[in-house]
Amino acid sequence: MAPTAKLLLADLASSGVKQIPSNYIRPISDRPNLSDVQISDGSIPLIDLHGLNGPNHSTIIQQIGRACQRDGFFQVKNHGIPEEMISIILDIARQFFKLPESERLKNYSDDPTKTTRLSTSFNIKTEQVSSWRDFLRLHCYPLEDYVHEWPSNPPSFRKDVAEYCTSVRGLVLRLLEAISESLGLERDCIDKKLGGHGQHMAMNYYPPCPQPELTYGLPGHTDPNLITILLQDDVPGLQVLRNGKWIAVNPIPNTFIVNIGDQMQALSNYRYKSLLHQAIVNCEKERVSIASYCYPSDDAMIGPAKKLVDKDHPAIYKDFTYSEFHESMWRVKCSTAKRLDLFKAARAD
Repeated sequence: MAPTAKLLLADLASSGVKQIPSNYIRPISDRPNLSDVQISDGSIPLIDLHGLNGPNHSTIIQQIGRACQRDGFFQVKNHGIPEEMISIILDIARQFFKLPESERLKNYSDDPTKTTRLSTSFNIKTEQVSSWRDFLRLHCYPLEDYVHEWPSNPPSFRKDVAEYCTSVRGLVLRLLEAISESLGLERDCIDKKLGGHGQHMAMNYYPPCPQPELTYGLPGHTDPNLITILLQDDVPGLQVLRNGKWIAVNPIPNTFIVNIGDQMQALSNYRYKSLLHQAIVNCEKERVSIASYCYPSDDAMIGPAKKLVDKDHPAIYKDFTYSEFHESMWRVKCSTAKRLDLFKAARAD
């Protein structure tokens, strides 16, 4: 597709539209109920990682295990990523999405296989209703394989994003060890099963929307990867599903959301659940979030860890490679939580 005017949502939104185009309007049965959302009121686990390698180790492991099992997500503080780095990465994302349209479009592609691309919605080629979001997707690991593809404007983009990606990867590796241990596995068990695992990032930009009750920033979905580390700015928008009710996860400065993805649900033999979540928009403020995704390598064999399978806990899922799972994503809508059902183990009744 050749770049054209208003190809990106940010430019449509900034043109002063009073009504959203029809291709963004969800069916009546599938619209956000903005008046029927619970505020988190402190019920969402906030885990202090200070002391993870010290005297509080066992307590923190228990907290992580409880949060993964009950909620499929938690927040972390004292995670080791400097406050200044968090401020810089949010600022660089805002700067990118404020660049002139012609500059941003140098990174545009509607090909989901490209390792660096700017696009809009989720998969503009296949979806019937678009989402109120632009995003810049970057592959981040191994860093030296991809950094040359990234935008060179703003001028410090590659340097700042590379430093952030490296720090987030360190946090991911610590969390994978902790999650492994919380399952009663060896600390390096999950890391070993991933193969030469990868890391992606999505910088998400949600412009103000004149009719936020008619559309989503992103509709309800689970993440297809292992775990996601999400950084929010100070504008609310993230909601998670708990006990059939959507709960608003209001931002806490200098914390991260950690949510369990489909691969962890399979590896844990369904002890830990992949989280259904969505993003809403508002009519007054733009919102920026930065998601970092930890993925298995394509040939990594995913399936329940052997130690978690016995006669009382039969395998819920058969073994599959991540490439097999990834191919299935294009056969099952991203807004459903049914992708893993394609890989359920045969049950002898």
